[in-house]
This record gives sequence, structure tokens and C-alpha cells, in this order.
Amino acid sequence: MKQYIADGMLLVTAIVWGSGFVITAIALEYLTAYQVMAGRFLLASIILTVLFGYKLKKASKSVIWKGILLGSILYIAFALQTVGLQYTTPSKNAFLTAVNVIIVPLIAFAVYKRRIDGYEMIGSIIAIVGIGFLSLQGSLTMNIGDALSLACAVAFAFDIFCTNLFVQKEDAIALTIVQFMTASFLSVLVVISQGDIPTSLEKEAIYSIIYLAIFSTTLAYLFQNIANQYTSATKAAIILSMESFFGMVLSVIFLHEVLTSRMVVGAVLILLAILIAEVKPAHPKKRMMKSSR
Repeated sequence: MKQYIADGMLLVTAIVWGSGFVITAIALEYLTAYQVMAGRFLLASIILTVLFGYKLKKASKSVIWKGILLGSILYIAFALQTVGLQYTTPSKNAFLTAVNVIIVPLIAFAVYKRRIDGYEMIGSIIAIVGIGFLSLQGSLTMNIGDALSLACAVAFAFDIFCTNLFVQKEDAIALTIVQFMTASFLSVLVVISQGDIPTSLEKEAIYSIIYLAIFSTTLAYLFQNIANQYTSATKAAIILSMESFFGMVLSVIFLHEVLTSRMVVGAVLILLAILIAEVKPAHPKKRMMKSSR
């Protein structure tokens, strides 16, 4: 039962993250990318501190420095994603961000020299082709927003890799609080340095920031951390990768975004690459487990 609940929590997270692309696009009509980030992380930090601030009293130096590192990576990832969204569509931004699940095995290979199997290699090649269909213009050039979204995928891949590494020994919620505090500090610092402190806010901007802070940041990350205790990393990655699909669907429904046939082909290829890289490698392991019983 706990596993089913965990899978449900991950699906909710994927839907919420998918909706985040749409809400962020709306917020960017009233605020700069850096103002949006400062608002969501600052409010999320306050919410988490109120709910779980007692965990910081027992936080070790290890939790602090690891949380700061995660927060710095998270800030870079969201900065690239949010700024990229100013120059590309929410659906393309969502799908290009999803490429991070292909990049994670490459990081594991670089750090631990873990062999990349054939399925992951095939998935990477298909993803590259899909990115070409989705992002390259008629002149075979990539939009700056697409390039920033791809860089964001790399940053999120490092965030996933480091988080999975750190939560093995540290309290996940304490790490998340320090991570959000760091990201909010960096966000506010950038806004102040640019002299972009808003003096007034439209209600649409306020509602967007509240939604992003409560649902896309606080709730989603808590659900992800809790659910990972009761399900496999492979299944979690598969479910969470659906955020790109929900991002595209919700963009079409609420923002009336028009998708070209090339973009649809690219999106399908990237989803196929994600599934090949995440699902297929689990099959041999399952056969080995069954034969050993």
C-alpha cells in the first residue's frame, strides 16, 4: 500500500511540475525571471521553516554545506529554466528540461566510472535526434531559450545526482530546508543587485508566486523526498519524467499553444528516449532476481 501511495505522490509531483511551466509563463508576464525565483524560493523557505524548522536545530555541518551546494545548483538550474522560458515556449522548455534523466547516467559514469549500457546509449542518441526536431529552426540554429533549457537539464541532472548521493546519510527534509534557504538567498541577492525590487504587484503575479511556492516547490519536493523511501529510483524517474508531457498538455489547454508536427515528433522521440534509458535496463535485473528465488 505504501508503494502505491508513493507512486501516487510522484504522479502528483509530475503533474504539479508540469503545471509549473504554465504558471511560470504567466508570472513572467508581470515579473522578471529573477523576481519569480526570489518570490517562490523565499516563500517556500518560510513555509518549510515553519513546518520543519526544528530539524535545523540538530543539523550537522555536513547537512549545512551539502544543503548549500544543493541550493546553489538548484538556483542555477531554475535560473536557466526560468530565463530560458522567456525565449521559448512552455512545452519546449518542459521537454528539454526532461532530458536530465538521460544526463544523470553520464554523470555517474564520469564520477564513478560506471559503465553506460546499450539502452542508455540508444536513449541518448534518440534524445539528441528528438531535441533536433523540437528545437532546431529552419536554418538549423537553436533558439537561445532552447539552449538555456538544455543547460538547465544539465544543472537539474547534477541536482538529482547530488541529492540522491547526500540523502543516503543526511536527513532529506533538513537538506531541503538549507537548499531552499540558499536558493532564496541567491535569488534575493541577484534581485537587489539588479535594483529590481518590485514596488507593486498585480494579483496575477501574486497568485502565480503563491502557487509556485506552495505546490511546485514546497509540496512537490516534500512528496518527492518522502516517496523515494518507498519506491525504486527507476520507477520514480519514469513517473517524474512525465512532467514534460503534462507541461505540454497544459500549455496547449491553458495557453492555447500551437504545436507543429516537428515539435510533436521531437517530443515523442524524447519521451521514447527517456523510457528506453529508464525502463529497459531494469529488465535484466528483474530476470536475475527471479532466477535467484
